[in-house]
Amino acid sequence: MRDLLYPPVIGFAKTAFKVLDLKFRMTGTEHIPRSGGAVLALNHISYVDFVIGGFGAQPSKRLVRFMAKEVLFRNRYSGPLMRGMHHIPVDRGAGAGSYREALRYLKEGEIVGVFPEATISRSFELKEFKSGTVRMAAATGVPVIPMVLWGTQRMMTKDHPRDFSRHQNVSISVGEPIKVSRGDDATEATAQLRTSMAGLLDEAIRAYPEQPPGAWWLPASYGGGAPTPEEAERLDQEELRNRAARRKE
Repeated sequence: MRDLLYPPVIGFAKTAFKVLDLKFRMTGTEHIPRSGGAVLALNHISYVDFVIGGFGAQPSKRLVRFMAKEVLFRNRYSGPLMRGMHHIPVDRGAGAGSYREALRYLKEGEIVGVFPEATISRSFELKEFKSGTVRMAAATGVPVIPMVLWGTQRMMTKDHPRDFSRHQNVSISVGEPIKVSRGDDATEATAQLRTSMAGLLDEAIRAYPEQPPGAWWLPASYGGGAPTPEEAERLDQEELRNRAARRKE
């Protein structure tokens, strides 16, 4: 797969990180294989998780092909970038095609980035996981690599203004690979992945250098002001209803 666009985009992102003076804490990046296919499973707390998650694979010198909403590929600005970096468009109304494309990438030795929660978590805690992540790994015989991001929600997330002020702290935590076989129960394997990522997230939050009580970007269960998972689910459902109503207009 020829990558004429991806390397300069990475160079631009690294320059932006330096300008913003982001303070990265990266752990476990050695778990990302230097060759061969893998499914990279990430939590989803912001609109910049693609960028930061991809950066987490750089120590292993790997490029991540993310599965992303098809609308991003139709946008006049993001579309050429998404296509040029060989990311995978996901049409939720016809997901079989994107699933087959992801399997092809994995068989060809690529790393495919997946957000098992499917949408951004307003509570900043883990939502329920879709089973597609482990099913892809089982079908192609590649490992699932858990990755947890923390701090990215402070930059750009749902319901809050973007904030790209300098000197922000960002953590990237990578867990040990999880091997899934064709005969394994997808529900159990998905639960195992979620448990692994929940542990990484708890460690990332507790190790984060800032813990201001009541901060909007800190989960309610850690003394923050973010919605509880139940409140976040209510907001998600309200958003879906409003979106459906706009489509009918």
